[in-house]
Amino acid sequence: MSNLKLGVEVVSAHDLMPKDGQGSASAFVELHFDHQKFRTTTKEKDLNPVWNENFYFNISDPNNLSNLTLEAYVYNHSKENNSKSFLGKVRLTGTSFVPYSDAVVLHYPLEKRGIFSRVKGELGLKVFVTDNPSIRSSNPLPAMDSSLSADSRSTQAQAPEQQIPNSVPKLFSSGKNESRHTFHHLPNTSQPMPQPQQQQQQHVPAAAPQQTMNYGTNEMRSEPQAPRIVRMFSDSSSQPVDYALKETSPFLGGGQIVGGRVIGGDRIASTYDLVEKMMYLFVRVVKARDLPTKDVTGSLDPYVEIRVGNYKGITKYFEKQRNPEWNEVFAFARDRMQSSVLEVVVKDKDLVKDDFVGIVRFDMNEIPTRVPPDSPLAPEWYRLEDRKGVKVNGELMLAVWYGTQADETFPDAWHSDAVTPTDSSSTISTHIRSKVYHSPRLWYVRVNVIEAQDLVIPEKNRFPDAYVKAQIGNQVLKTRIVQSRTMNPVWNEDLMFVAAEPFEDHLILSVEDRVGPNKDESVGKVVIPLNSVEKRADDRIIHSRWFNMEKSVSAAMDEHLAKKDKFSSRLHLRVVLDGGYHVLDESTHYSSDLRPTAKQLWKPSIGVLELGVLNADGLHPMKTRDGKGTSDTYCVAKYGHKWVRTRTIINSLSPKYNEQYTWEVYDPATVLTVGVFDNSQIGGSNGNRDIKIGKVRIRLSTLESGRVYTHSYPLLVLHPSGVKKMGELHLAIRFSYTSMANIMFLYARPLLPKMHYVRPLTVMQQDMLRHQAVNIVAARLSRAEPPLRKEVVEYMSDADSHLWSMRRSKANFFRLMSVFSGLFAVGKWFGEVCMWKNPITTVLVHLLFVMLVCFPELILPTVFLYMFLIGLWNYRFRARYPPHMNTRISCADAVHPDELDEEFDTFPTTRSPEMVRMRYDRLRSVAGRIQTVVGDLATQGERIQSLLSWRDPRATTMFVTSCLVAAIFLYATPFQVLALVAGFYFMRHPRFRHRTPSAPINFFRRLPARTDSML
Repeated sequence: MSNLKLGVEVVSAHDLMPKDGQGSASAFVELHFDHQKFRTTTKEKDLNPVWNENFYFNISDPNNLSNLTLEAYVYNHSKENNSKSFLGKVRLTGTSFVPYSDAVVLHYPLEKRGIFSRVKGELGLKVFVTDNPSIRSSNPLPAMDSSLSADSRSTQAQAPEQQIPNSVPKLFSSGKNESRHTFHHLPNTSQPMPQPQQQQQQHVPAAAPQQTMNYGTNEMRSEPQAPRIVRMFSDSSSQPVDYALKETSPFLGGGQIVGGRVIGGDRIASTYDLVEKMMYLFVRVVKARDLPTKDVTGSLDPYVEIRVGNYKGITKYFEKQRNPEWNEVFAFARDRMQSSVLEVVVKDKDLVKDDFVGIVRFDMNEIPTRVPPDSPLAPEWYRLEDRKGVKVNGELMLAVWYGTQADETFPDAWHSDAVTPTDSSSTISTHIRSKVYHSPRLWYVRVNVIEAQDLVIPEKNRFPDAYVKAQIGNQVLKTRIVQSRTMNPVWNEDLMFVAAEPFEDHLILSVEDRVGPNKDESVGKVVIPLNSVEKRADDRIIHSRWFNMEKSVSAAMDEHLAKKDKFSSRLHLRVVLDGGYHVLDESTHYSSDLRPTAKQLWKPSIGVLELGVLNADGLHPMKTRDGKGTSDTYCVAKYGHKWVRTRTIINSLSPKYNEQYTWEVYDPATVLTVGVFDNSQIGGSNGNRDIKIGKVRIRLSTLESGRVYTHSYPLLVLHPSGVKKMGELHLAIRFSYTSMANIMFLYARPLLPKMHYVRPLTVMQQDMLRHQAVNIVAARLSRAEPPLRKEVVEYMSDADSHLWSMRRSKANFFRLMSVFSGLFAVGKWFGEVCMWKNPITTVLVHLLFVMLVCFPELILPTVFLYMFLIGLWNYRFRARYPPHMNTRISCADAVHPDELDEEFDTFPTTRSPEMVRMRYDRLRSVAGRIQTVVGDLATQGERIQSLLSWRDPRATTMFVTSCLVAAIFLYATPFQVLALVAGFYFMRHPRFRHRTPSAPINFFRRLPARTDSML
């Protein structure tokens, strides 16, 4: 028998609904789980009762734990008639049960029992799972009349009393007899249990004052608290718990987040209410004047060094400048300060040893605090002192204040929590600071190559085999080769390119003549600047133009040279920048923006998406520094054209970012992507390529409006050795919209702009253009400072999602089977009905069938009513959390190592010929099975065609004759009679069935197909 038990600590309730007619209530809680019921004591006349009572349930089947539910009902006890009235309930699913080490007290909002229930308040519970064999389950539920008295005993667990280090006993009084039960915290189930020791008792006064509960209304602490795990979710029971999503309850800028609601949100709202408040000491070094000289030559190369304990920041230095201007900001994390004095030192840069110029000291306790939207603190002039505190020549303009990450100087400041105490160079600072990027606006360039005129080739005795090669940057496309009998070949082909604003590239077209195998000669060239090309936002006709061809690109770009050389050949083109399309620069399944390129087609935004990047935890070391494994991580978030990058936290496997960003939302059917990377530009290897640690996708349509989602997302990455959890990323997300009507209206609108349906692109074109768009965006963002590197952009955009993968193919096949599993289940159920496995069900189906046949107008209303009821029923089990990566759905939990090696192979392959031959043979076997299935489907279709094609004269004669008889019979027979006969025939009893197939099936299988004509 399993020792697994579910522990429930009923802590307290808050703000209950008055039920006794005197503005109060006498509340007690009933717990229901796995056919077991327990009840707490009754707290008389208290709308904020405190119980602190523990109960333990037996778990009959641990494998079925995720399907069980814990229900806590809060009732009011009426002494007059010994009855109870409903105050609210809490329902927890088995997927939210966690080990004791992860369990915390959480106040759940009370839910209604019915539509007309009046409920308010919260119930505080602590729910956990334990397998301690020394803990016994609680006593059965007592009788109603005795349990509802004020002096009733609570049915608490009779656990052996243990002395556990660093734990405080919990003592409870159960009534007038002053009996006491002592309960201790349960140890982590993953650790060995200590042996029970001697029982300890401690006297507690009977009328001890109840502890005042803190519901998050207190001010947020300056030190960020670790997130508290509340629930763990998984899309599938086979998903490992370690890979599951965890809901947390952190203290953020707006208050504590509990179940998506902000508790204690009566404080002034801040733009940084989705992150933990972090205090910083800001130092702005503006400029200096009249600095004394130190060198023999009378010159000075000044710079400023700011020191706070072990941390120091250094400005850039100026050569031979006594009145330098720096205007740099430094931010020191307050929780890491180990000094009470701020020192700002001016030094002279020297080859051997830097000379001391002067110093300004600040007492940390005297520095003011600034909170936006206060105006920036005005800098002041401070006289320099020597090391003994004596005034010297020179002044330094400074501004010093305490602030938070909401300060407008925070993004561009030098951060002490992003560098090591010994590394304070400004060069490193440029690679680690946070940044907001905007990807360039992309356009489709449509080039319609119509024809050429009067081509001139060296050989006069033949006609050219001409084609046109078009190029924009690294994109090269070619038309087909035309073997015309004239010097005026005609192509009339469309070539599609991607271009980005500002248009710096040129469209270069070259007419080539195929003179031999793999040998082409240029006939002429045309160069068109993209900034001179006409734009359009719809499908209107663009007038074509004739362009004179030149012999070289330089001649085509030089107007004066073009006038001197009278080259007569011309090229007929129609070139346009299509702004009516949305340029796909990411996978269509994870699109974050669906707007067209042309701004005049944009609709107003429908809402706002807010993201708080809180912290990461349990990251794997990506590099070694000072003999220890460490990581220098940063986060990148992408939604629409806006990319954001947090600052890099150096030497930390549990970095705290606490940065908040906002996007405008134009369509809810979009996806936010957040990735974590290791910065290899700081003492890294791997060819200085930033290493991916993991990413998270969140679809906006799955989020409720106004709710704050605080979850810890597992960072799952597929490596050649298998799937690995690289850590967890803690995010806070809120999607808010102003009008529900606008949202509903969007669901009826086309997903893509109109041009995608008026002049659709082929699948091949979309894949090619998406690849080019990703390359253009990566090239532009890699030129920013700090650069967003190409490997980061490709990973965030899923650039390799189109490549072959055996694992991904299996996953898609199982997804397809899951979609059709409902139809298969219905078919299986109908087969059981036809076989009369349950006679009562079969008779009821017969009656329903007769009713629908006699009243066919009820068929559609019945179907829609049935779907409505199913939707209402499933509402109880709706997901309360965003979907996340699932290793089971991705077929990543049991994938073969060779399949992973094939998935991570480059294109073209770099593996040995024997390995490639083995994989090719495996692919042939898989394709052979697919080929057989496709052939069988084609055979069935051809047999249907052969019914009337007279390929089998006898079969067609029989079918045509039966059709004539059926037409006469059906003309004289009512449809209801025919339907009833057919239905009763299909659902006939097994004793009237034969084991051999029926005559129509035998007839169909004998029909011919075109397999006889296959080679």
